[in-house]
Amino acid sequence: MTDDERIKEACGVFGIFNPHGEDAAPFVYYGLSSLQHRGQESCGIAVFDTGGPRGNMCVHRGMGLVNEVFHENIIHNLKGNLGIGHVRYSTTGEPSLTNAQPLVMNYVKGTLALAHNGNLVNTRQLRRELEETGAVFQTSTDSEIIAYHIARNRLSSKTVEEAILKTAAKIRGAYGLVIASPRKLIGVRDPLGLKPLCLGKRNDSYLIASESCALSAVGAEFIRDIRPGEIVTISRDGISSNLDLCQSSHAHCIFEYIYFARLDSTLDGIPVYDARLRAGAALAKTYPAEADLVVGVPDSGITAAQGFAAQSGIPFGIAFYKNSYVGRTFIKPTQKERESSVRLKLSVLKNAVKGKDIVLIDDSIVRGTTIANLIRMLKQAGAGKVHVRISSPPFLYPCYFGTDVPSNRQLIASSRSVEEIRQLIGADSLGYLRVEDLKSMVDDLPLCSACFDNQYPMDIPSI
Repeated sequence: MTDDERIKEACGVFGIFNPHGEDAAPFVYYGLSSLQHRGQESCGIAVFDTGGPRGNMCVHRGMGLVNEVFHENIIHNLKGNLGIGHVRYSTTGEPSLTNAQPLVMNYVKGTLALAHNGNLVNTRQLRRELEETGAVFQTSTDSEIIAYHIARNRLSSKTVEEAILKTAAKIRGAYGLVIASPRKLIGVRDPLGLKPLCLGKRNDSYLIASESCALSAVGAEFIRDIRPGEIVTISRDGISSNLDLCQSSHAHCIFEYIYFARLDSTLDGIPVYDARLRAGAALAKTYPAEADLVVGVPDSGITAAQGFAAQSGIPFGIAFYKNSYVGRTFIKPTQKERESSVRLKLSVLKNAVKGKDIVLIDDSIVRGTTIANLIRMLKQAGAGKVHVRISSPPFLYPCYFGTDVPSNRQLIASSRSVEEIRQLIGADSLGYLRVEDLKSMVDDLPLCSACFDNQYPMDIPSI
């Protein structure tokens, strides 16, 4: 899937506590860089010096990519051994510097910094409660509501962990949180496990991240996934855990495995690479095709294409060259310019496809414009038939948990049959992964696949 049709994720979070005083900011920088795929609009780092006066905190946020916002002198000036960071794509609240994270809250009990991946479903109720008691909001994000509730609950709690527990018991939805208080790093995962969060260690330092790839990026060892509902606290005393909100029913977001997570990450015991191979194999079993070559749309369809090829016995090949240097802010105001942008980012390797029937694999079809352009490009390059296989079911329903699925009017599958979509995009055949095959991707891990089947794991308030 190319950028104009991407399903966007909410964010990525990262935190590290260095007990011996080593500056955290460089590690957070590299951790966030490895999570850049989860959000490209804004980013930020907040650090505390746990050996200095309480509230000794530095923060820097900006619009753009991690390497655009953080230069060497900025990182050098972020002094502190406890740090958290955030990369953002907005699903609630407009893209602006005001909404960039980590959020910093100065309140009567001290200072708190918070970074949030996910989306709450009871935001309106929680916001109203705060407004009625005089709260004035600086952002339009649900993350600020979480921070406010922690600060309020801290007034009647002995510890910040107790305040976080009270808040987590009240908020509903999807969240992976990293929170920094002057002396502690705290990670919180929603009870259903909708959003991923994992724990790592590097020498004597502990780390918390949205994905295991961020741990590898800083030379840390993956310890384990943080349990759904778990609150993990890291301080100079070591690591402790609260499981009061843990429950038996879970619902992990299937789209992490289909698309969001990086290929070298492992989420809840499932390697993302293996999950995508299995999706391709399932497609080959359910929707076989007579063809000479199996190819994937870079980069999201490549691994599923390898799985399809291995299962079907049809050779796997590369049909597209991806230009990695096209700017992410390329302006596409008209349909013709959108088509031109696809050709700028992807070009067909004519000698690889000429005279061959092709199986073309991608992870999803949103509006259909990109896949239609790619099919047209393949046929103009001399390909024969183009059979399209999609390694997810059709998108039919909205997501309330931090995945920016477009409205039903924009979803090509919401008002068309598979045959109508096939005709519209110009494919010779079209097959989607079946909903019942999703579990086989992830070894029967309990899933949330509501955007495909309308089976939400919690009641969604009318909004």
